[in-house]
Amino acid sequence: MLSTREKYYQMLEKEFSTKEAIMTELINLEAIMHLPKGTELYISDIHGEFTAFDHILRTGAGNIKEKISLLFGDRLTEHEKDKLTILVAYPREALDDKEFYAYRDRSWYRKKIRQLLELLAFCSTKYTRSKVRKALPKRYAYIIEELMYTDTNYSDKAAYFDQILAHLLDLEQGRTFIIALCQSIQRLVVDHLHVVGDIYDRGPEADKIMDKLCQHPSVDIQWGNHDILWMGAYAGSRACLMTLLRIAARYNYLYEIEQAYALNLRPLFMYAEEHYEKNPIFTPKEKNSSESYSIESLDSLEKVHQALSILQFKLEGQLIKRHPEFQMDDRLLFEKIDFDKNTVHLAGKDYPLQGSCFQTLQEDVHALTKQEDYVVDMLLASFQQSTKMQEHMQLLLNKGSMYLVYNQHLLFHGCLPLKADGSFLPLTVDGKDYAGKDLLNFFEEQIRNGCQSQQTDSPAADWIWNCWTGKISPQFGKSAMTTFERYFIADKKTHKEIKNPYYKFRDTHETCQMILEEFALYSPNSRIINGHTPVKVQDGESPIKGEGMLFVIDGGLSKAYQKTTGIAGYSLLNNSYGFQLVTHDPFESVESLLAKQADETSLKRVIDRDLKRILIKDTTVGDSLEEQIENLSGLLNYQEHNDN
Repeated sequence: MLSTREKYYQMLEKEFSTKEAIMTELINLEAIMHLPKGTELYISDIHGEFTAFDHILRTGAGNIKEKISLLFGDRLTEHEKDKLTILVAYPREALDDKEFYAYRDRSWYRKKIRQLLELLAFCSTKYTRSKVRKALPKRYAYIIEELMYTDTNYSDKAAYFDQILAHLLDLEQGRTFIIALCQSIQRLVVDHLHVVGDIYDRGPEADKIMDKLCQHPSVDIQWGNHDILWMGAYAGSRACLMTLLRIAARYNYLYEIEQAYALNLRPLFMYAEEHYEKNPIFTPKEKNSSESYSIESLDSLEKVHQALSILQFKLEGQLIKRHPEFQMDDRLLFEKIDFDKNTVHLAGKDYPLQGSCFQTLQEDVHALTKQEDYVVDMLLASFQQSTKMQEHMQLLLNKGSMYLVYNQHLLFHGCLPLKADGSFLPLTVDGKDYAGKDLLNFFEEQIRNGCQSQQTDSPAADWIWNCWTGKISPQFGKSAMTTFERYFIADKKTHKEIKNPYYKFRDTHETCQMILEEFALYSPNSRIINGHTPVKVQDGESPIKGEGMLFVIDGGLSKAYQKTTGIAGYSLLNNSYGFQLVTHDPFESVESLLAKQADETSLKRVIDRDLKRILIKDTTVGDSLEEQIENLSGLLNYQEHNDN
């Protein structure tokens, strides 16, 4: 009887049927192992800001400009380098702009194509020809390869090169060829993308970000609290759904969600129109939408905003009562309202209420009316059945997780809840404690189970909501989410949300070391990459914590944060030499970029000491290749043994 290993070798033989094939693959894999590792880009807290996100991807977070500077040095002026950077990032827009390159004759096209081919070859030096080929557009792959690898120092080859270029231009393919080269450079300048949470909410174009990620060749996602909110709604949590729709109404992009995901919001709007009046407390925040709305439309949004808020609080109350183990009875605020006095009792004190809109509350303050039940169920069905929503949620499930260990670094969005003494804070469920890594694994299991079953208000869906706002949630990391207080109480002391001690302790080397060891990371070069909390740069806060062991890369892609942070966020690059922290200025528009003809992204080197250059054999990908090498070597020995 054949062993499991022998059965595996027989399966492997179907792909590698000869010794020559095995040895060729072994040589190939060993060679790949000794290439420098590709550049990784870490980005977090995108919050629906597609244009800013797209700009970071197109420019490789400043990496394209750096490559151009390294390659061309004094051969190009700084202005020429800036223009070339913009051309690579926005080729169509740059070529359509008659002022950007005012004079474009045949010699201009020849010169620009040569520059771009040189840059493409420079950006591809870390990769095998096979990998480069896969990154090239099929239409021009053969031509690009021929031009990239042709040595023009030989006269015959120079003539061959010139003839290909001449024929391209004769066929009026200069423009499309330049676009193809630029897109290939964009693809190769960053090898792998890490999205460290919060794709959704606050901005209007999360669907476009998700579309782009669906097309990305190499990406992973660490779920943020706002992503989990959407996954909760997809799983069947009615409280999560009302919350994300309320946020959309608050930030004025509800219509964009409706159009992007083909949601049926008509029952909601009809219900809100029937039961609610104008209320300035619920006027949507700054204009996020590209549409121009009438006064009537904004009035309607105001009413919908109220309806969604009340529905959210009702459903949250029901959920809290279903789960006394959540220990959130202090958030049953509808039960603390004195409707005659229009006050609410909090922490031993009565506070006057503003913007009260409690006309749909019944004797059971958390019960939905029959009409409300119908509206909510219709919204949930529309959300779960949306084809685009299903595609995007599946991407989050397939490419995402609560945390990731990659190349000996730990990536997660929120926090690892800690006690006041700095030790891990446990969540007790059915008599079992979950803390540290186990806590993240517990919530990931609930999220996956909930999204698989999609049962309305199932226990798993309720736990996903808890992950959004619970006291011991690794994604929320605060004492309470004071949404009710922010709407209805003027006294800002009630708005305070106390952060988990993690956010104090992560400044220390000891805590970062403890967290890394919790995930079996003992390398002195291991780092934590953390999103979630805006870095208040203008107040002197640094994104580098724990004596250089932890990087916080949220900082303000979301326009709602930029007044607080003073910048437009951070991203992080990690190439074969180490980490670089990238500071982003607020992105205005492509038109503004073309007019200024300057790329203003700044790069800051974080690790100044010289590190041993990291090769693929030192990475997570290298671990996989090493396993393949061991299996192929075993197959070779197996064949030789059988031959004897």
